[in-house]
Amino acid sequence: MIRIAVSGHRGLRPNTVALIDAAIREALARHSSGLTGLSCLADGADQIFARAVLDLGGELEVMIPAQQYRDGLPSEFHTAYDELLRRASQVYRLDFVESTSESHMQASSRMLDDADELFAVWDGQPARGYGGTADVVTEARKRGVPVRVIWPEGALRD
Repeated sequence: MIRIAVSGHRGLRPNTVALIDAAIREALARHSSGLTGLSCLADGADQIFARAVLDLGGELEVMIPAQQYRDGLPSEFHTAYDELLRRASQVYRLDFVESTSESHMQASSRMLDDADELFAVWDGQPARGYGGTADVVTEARKRGVPVRVIWPEGALRD
């Protein structure tokens, strides 16, 4: 069984979503059985990854950074968040109330505790704020967790 965590960009353009979805599915396809995906279910890369894991027959474990996390997501992604959360085999909730950079980084760190690999949907640029994908990649590498960067040609970030 392999456990793969995800960290990645939000606010993705529709054509970038399609490119990333295809790249994630291709990377996951090599794990035909025994796959568990770890995600916070943020809009963007997290939800794309979670849906791909489930579509490929894997299990989904969700890390909720804070009690007010869902409220901080764009409202157009609440339905997908709720659906994916319902389909999770396990849900972990951190003790934070407010959804902050600190709670997000703690959630990512907690996922890395249980991950065999990190899928980083990342353009290679520095984090725009503490707890961004670049910070999660740095933490994974520091811990010796293998990182697979997924940023297909033609992908753009807002």
